[in-house]
Amino acid sequence: MTLDSLHLLFFKNYDEANLRFSPGINCFIGDNGSGKTNLLDAIHYLSLTKSAFTPTDSQSIKQDADFFVVKGKFQADSSASSETIQVSLRAGQKKALTHDKQPYDRLSDHIGKYPAVLISPYDTDLIRQSSEERRKYFDSLLSQLDHEFLEQLITYNALLRQRNAVLKQSSGSSHGFDRDYLLALDEQLAPLGQQLTAARATFLTEFTPIFQRHYQQLADGREAVTLTYKSQLLDADFAQLLRANERRDLILQRSTTGPHRDDFIFLMEELPVKNYGSQGQQKSFAIALKLAQFEILAIRQQHKPLLLLDDIFDRLDEKRIARLLELVANDTFGQVFLTDTNLARTDLALTRVSSDIYRFRVQSGTVAPV
Repeated sequence: MTLDSLHLLFFKNYDEANLRFSPGINCFIGDNGSGKTNLLDAIHYLSLTKSAFTPTDSQSIKQDADFFVVKGKFQADSSASSETIQVSLRAGQKKALTHDKQPYDRLSDHIGKYPAVLISPYDTDLIRQSSEERRKYFDSLLSQLDHEFLEQLITYNALLRQRNAVLKQSSGSSHGFDRDYLLALDEQLAPLGQQLTAARATFLTEFTPIFQRHYQQLADGREAVTLTYKSQLLDADFAQLLRANERRDLILQRSTTGPHRDDFIFLMEELPVKNYGSQGQQKSFAIALKLAQFEILAIRQQHKPLLLLDDIFDRLDEKRIARLLELVANDTFGQVFLTDTNLARTDLALTRVSSDIYRFRVQSGTVAPV
């Protein structure tokens, strides 16, 4: 699968841009703040219908504009006709997504069709930040692989929001709260929670060996690393947990048990990487996660995801860059998009790569072939 072209209109710092890409390597070269990463984010939108860097879609509308459009043409293989994906948003309205000009009934129907993997300087946030970041990462990956999991996750989160609303209303009501409604929600939440937990646990048994292999290659096998899944539901019945914690939930006005409270624990020599890993070890850990993500998507989807590499030459040491470029040179990846500030450095790094290389100069929201 390749992205043949990209069209932007009022997206982030771009008034307009039209690009055609190589099926091999595509390099965006420019100073920091020029808009290189925004091009990667536009591709991320086409894959996952959302930004990789900003929490709300409205932040992707260019200042002083009232809408944005991101459009890309994908090709499954050389014999197939292209497919056009367009994401657009007008201020104050719902985001729109079309496939060959036909709107999707739901955005979730698109997830997994055009996979992409982003490796960026912010990947170590997965290690250092809260459990929510790790849940989002694995849930996003699972959602691209398993549409049933995505549907269960969407339904669970909608029910959870309703349950939390009931819990909050109970504190401000002089008539108590509707316990029958709470029990009805619990009855629907319980099986969904068990299914989500089981899917995460099963997936991690498949994902972990692939991750470990990539880490050992990055770190020369110096440390033993592993991933574990922490969930109350692995050893307990969710329906019973909801009943046992009902009083506590009413006091705190939120649901305190369930898969939305789970965590993925990253260990090195049986100690938390977050607390005991060096910066270099944390970077290797994060890159290994992304390489395993790429591999498992390629295996399951039977085509290679797009690979987005953001500022790797500025932020990674030579050893980790060399390992990534070795994989690029060996055609482990398919189509690659990367950003850098230095064209000469990029050309030197890619001397062993036989794929067609397109270079683009990015300057203050404009982009053109070099």
